Amino acid sequence: MEEILIRPIGFIFSIVQFAILGRVLLSWIRPDRSHPAIQLLYDLTEPILQPIRNLMSDMGGGMFDFSPIIALLLLNVLEGLLKYIITGLF
Repeated sequence: MEEILIRPIGFIFSIVQFAILGRVLLSWIRPDRSHPAIQLLYDLTEPILQPIRNLMSDMGGGMFDFSPIIALLLLNVLEGLLKYIITGLF
């Protein structure tokens, strides 16, 4: 039973993590944001990255954007917690 819940959770977290990594790579080449695929990537990742950026700027963030790294770390922790809770329930 737990496998039915754990696999989709892992899949969803993997998609979000790859989207964040894709966005980091795209930030190096500055693509046209009006392209539908690029817009989808921004729509998926911005709700995760923007609150972290806001928090970092309130703390005096520098010229580098570390929000993707922090987001990936937080996503890994959250995924692990969810899997731990699910396996503890069954």
